[in-house]
Amino acid sequence: MKPKVLVLRAAGTNCDAETAYAFELVGASATVLHVNRLREDPKALRGYQALAIPGGFSYGDDIASGRIFANELMSVLRDELLALVDRGGFAIGICNGFQVLVKAGLLPRLATSPAGERPPQEATLTDNTSGVYRDCWVRVSGDPTVCQWIPDDLEIELPVAHAEGRFAASAGVIDALGANHQIALRYTSGTNPNGSAADIAGICDRSGRIFGLMPHPERFLRWENHPRWTREPRRREGDGVRFFRHAISRLAA
Repeated sequence: MKPKVLVLRAAGTNCDAETAYAFELVGASATVLHVNRLREDPKALRGYQALAIPGGFSYGDDIASGRIFANELMSVLRDELLALVDRGGFAIGICNGFQVLVKAGLLPRLATSPAGERPPQEATLTDNTSGVYRDCWVRVSGDPTVCQWIPDDLEIELPVAHAEGRFAASAGVIDALGANHQIALRYTSGTNPNGSAADIAGICDRSGRIFGLMPHPERFLRWENHPRWTREPRRREGDGVRFFRHAISRLAA
């Protein structure tokens, strides 16, 4: 059986098709669903092994990026979302989806919240230090120690596109993330585009199954997606495929 992935979209989401395609490319069965349909039947989430919250500008990023979508998830779908995590399910939030997971308290989830309560928000993603929207390519490297979406520590390239991508948290939270190997992805080679603390490009929860990142792996699935694809030796696939393949291989094992 193919692992089943739910790609959850809302008004303003614009990377749902690419994210679903990425999962299909590595052998999963992906369904794109509007959050309103899931609100009508929250138990439908029980039929999936993984959840993806793709990039975009959910609800126009009013108030703050991802805030409204996060509040919607945790006010209506909290119990089913936490149940997915607790039963061993996987989840990924990309760019706006990363902002949603952090502001919903699903990442980094250092503290254990009482049963039935919303996890506390322990970090945020806020305005780039440059004060401008960044649309560029960056270099990143991963820490595969805990995160089950990270296959190795090789340096790769991925595109970013955001105005509120700076990861910020207290010194205590940053230290805990580092000690726990929950800093799953860092900007490298001086390419940090937003001023994130500790060059953080992505983090995971303590289980390693819930992963959020600002770069867009779903936008680099084919070598032709790369801006230098005609000037460098051809590769079999884009660097973004590796995250989806590794997670699905873990789910299918």
